[in-house]
Amino acid sequence: DFITDEHRMIQDAAREFAQKEIAPIAAHFDETGEFPIDTVRKMGALGFMGIEVPEAYGGAGLDTLAYVLALKEICKVCASHGVIMSVNNSLFAHGLVKYGTEAQKLKYLAPVASGQKIGAYSLTEPMSGSDAGNMRTRATLSADSSHYILNGRKSWVTSAPYADVIILF
Repeated sequence: DFITDEHRMIQDAAREFAQKEIAPIAAHFDETGEFPIDTVRKMGALGFMGIEVPEAYGGAGLDTLAYVLALKEICKVCASHGVIMSVNNSLFAHGLVKYGTEAQKLKYLAPVASGQKIGAYSLTEPMSGSDAGNMRTRATLSADSSHYILNGRKSWVTSAPYADVIILF
């Protein structure tokens, strides 16, 4: 059996949270399109927003199976909460864990894994969809080399209205 007691514990915690905290409000957020910031922050406090992030960077330090089991329970109750959780864990945190510098990991992972801050992932553009090879957005070093200037348009950026940190292509 691949599912350990720890896996069952996180799955049970996610199920209980989803049923008690998300189910009563899910329809409201579906109808209004509002971002469920309060429950997202609560998911972070429970470790759901950084399940695979190493403990050294403020995450739960669990494996992919724990992530999938928890995500499944959240999605059963509300797909919107599930997408937000998924983007935060897989597209934002995983990319930063795998490709970020040590300084970036130390600065961004703990607040995002805890739900104190929200991470987003910005790839899709109006004319290129998710085809990264046809992206038009560009980063150009400023004349004094002090910063980059971004030019372009992005669309479908999950969590953008509340994002504190964005991985942008």
